[in-house]
Amino acid sequence: MQKHCSRFTRAPLLPLSIAAVATAFVLSACDRDHDQDEMQSTASPPAATTAVAARAATDTGSTDWKAVDQAIGRTGRALPGGVYKYSFPRSDLRVRVDDVTLKPALALGGWVAFKGSGANTIAMGDLVLTEREVSPVITQLQATGIEQTALHNHLQGESPRVMYLHIRGVGDPIKLARAIHDALALTKLPPPSPPPPASSMPLGIDTAQLARALGHGGSVSGGVYQVSLPRAESIRMDGMDVPPSMGVATAINFQPTGGGRAATTGDFVLIASEVNPVIRALRASGIAVTALHMHMLTEEPRLFFMHFWASDDAVKLATGLRAALAEMNVKP
Repeated sequence: MQKHCSRFTRAPLLPLSIAAVATAFVLSACDRDHDQDEMQSTASPPAATTAVAARAATDTGSTDWKAVDQAIGRTGRALPGGVYKYSFPRSDLRVRVDDVTLKPALALGGWVAFKGSGANTIAMGDLVLTEREVSPVITQLQATGIEQTALHNHLQGESPRVMYLHIRGVGDPIKLARAIHDALALTKLPPPSPPPPASSMPLGIDTAQLARALGHGGSVSGGVYQVSLPRAESIRMDGMDVPPSMGVATAINFQPTGGGRAATTGDFVLIASEVNPVIRALRASGIAVTALHMHMLTEEPRLFFMHFWASDDAVKLATGLRAALAEMNVKP
């Protein structure tokens, strides 16, 4: 899910030297130049970004999403608002916070979403990476015209350390997808697998009771109860409406830990005036704030993403999170 820095809340970032990092890879000069030419032929220069985004918001052309699926190496899904989205769960990682082993659906789910068509397509996403993967992935993305808009932590005290890289690209969707695929090929992200069959086993927490306590319902995915809460106002970026599914909805997740207890994490999507009221509401309920940062560069209104963590009685946690939501302009 999700979100993310003061700019960088915990993990110090070393200055990136493209020349130094590039020496870690043995790439064919011909292939690299070919990839750069392909991406640059469709990526808009910075001065034209707003115009391209505006066209993406109104473009009615069709995209061959099967071809994009093939380029990115997995199948996406169509969502409201003209969005086509891909998921990249890091099921290869075994990440622990205290005595909780995180399910990918709790806090290890990367994604990329596309909107628009043709050369006017915009791609945005959040990639879940280990610390060792960060520099190689950034180097590869920069070489193919994909920009970075944020890099930060979501959690505190997790082992191994996990970082979250937000990206943005403009251009032909197949070439954007190929660029993202090639960057993720430098990680240990596993190939896509079919979704597991629906389980008849009880989740371990009463989701109806959670929904009442939180004031909002959700759904179960990957053994995690997930709630998504759009803001009441529209979010725009460079003249384009940004639908909630492109990372601007508050996400609250519960992973059962036994005996009616759960670990909860996610991120609140806030405007500036809401940041400290939400912090106070969370702290009053014993919920830790683990990161506060931005994900995008030019959104309106300016958004701040606040990550949190707690492990306790699930209904008690939902009640505390509801108090934080009361400080926000969430869509009813």
